[in-house]
Amino acid sequence: MARTKRSRRSYGAGEWGRNRVRIFPDPKTDIFQIEWRENGRRRTRSLKHRDWARAKRQADQFAAGFIDAPNGKAEAEPEPLTLGGLLDIYGEEVTPTKGKGTREYDRTALEMFRRFFGEDRKPATLSQRDWDRFIRARREGKVGPSGLPVSDRTVARDLRLLLAVLNWATRSRDEAGGLLLDSNPLKGLRVPQEKNPTRVVLSQAEYEALLRVSAKIGWRFRVALVLAHETGHRIGAIRQLRWSDVDMGAGIIRWRAEHEKSGFEHRTPVTAEVLGVLEEARKENRRTGDAPVLPAPRDPTRSMSYAVARYWWERAERLAGLERKRGRGWHSLRRKFASDLMDQPLKVLCELGGWRTAQTVLQCYQRADEDRLRKALDDRRRAANRL
Repeated sequence: MARTKRSRRSYGAGEWGRNRVRIFPDPKTDIFQIEWRENGRRRTRSLKHRDWARAKRQADQFAAGFIDAPNGKAEAEPEPLTLGGLLDIYGEEVTPTKGKGTREYDRTALEMFRRFFGEDRKPATLSQRDWDRFIRARREGKVGPSGLPVSDRTVARDLRLLLAVLNWATRSRDEAGGLLLDSNPLKGLRVPQEKNPTRVVLSQAEYEALLRVSAKIGWRFRVALVLAHETGHRIGAIRQLRWSDVDMGAGIIRWRAEHEKSGFEHRTPVTAEVLGVLEEARKENRRTGDAPVLPAPRDPTRSMSYAVARYWWERAERLAGLERKRGRGWHSLRRKFASDLMDQPLKVLCELGGWRTAQTVLQCYQRADEDRLRKALDDRRRAANRL
């Protein structure tokens, strides 16, 4: 009589000495393995996923195939890697190495891919038609967490993640030594490019208006606003600063790699305005050492969240009488910083703002306003008259 054994560590199906098979998780990766005997020899193969219910079904199917096969040789093969299985592996092995915000995005996007392309889809069968179909559906809001149409910039970010997953699979091997994926079926396809991306640069007048009302929002907002304006760094890096990163005596801030989008750890000198607001922060927040410079309002041991920073920005705009403008947010201060220092060598600007490459600054951050263009023409005219 056939016996089935269940335990926390493994699952067995079939009869001993006849069609017995067992599944168990690999102790290092938790990916399920299936084990059986063939001509007296023990065989093991990876199922390439971590789905317990699915692994048990495969064990039952494998045992049934074993009974029907001549000479006791199994005909049922472990299922090949599916897109759902690949997304699971990537989400468990790669996503945890990323920053908090990126981890949250990964989880949402990977689930979106799973729903759109299908859990049981074979990754190698993805094609140009799937690529184009996803772009159309994402643009129209037919796929995605919000259910709303999105820009090409958002679509491009999603597709770059999908390409990253497939590229990673072509370099990663399973427990048997085989590649998870022989090649990336979507390699070479072009992601959509936004023709006129919204890259707002905060004006000096707008900054001064926000600064005037900053005290009404709270000391944290005022400190964050001045730090963003004077250092040119992302709000994500600013809100996660710790007092151990600040050297008030030397006037230097250390920007940790784990809080930088580029993963670039660096140190920068700061202005007197920055030291001034940091002194204000010390009076409001007496904690030292590794305590956050900008603690969460309800938990001083944690840094304030991005959601709070965004809410305060929108509130400050209303108090300052600024009409809402798409793209004008914390990042517009980073663009202002890059544009204000346009006359400085790019190498210096990159070191100050934490950019890895000058190309990023030129393409996405610096913007020559009308005054600069007129000044350039006047300088050209004066130089010609001296000849």
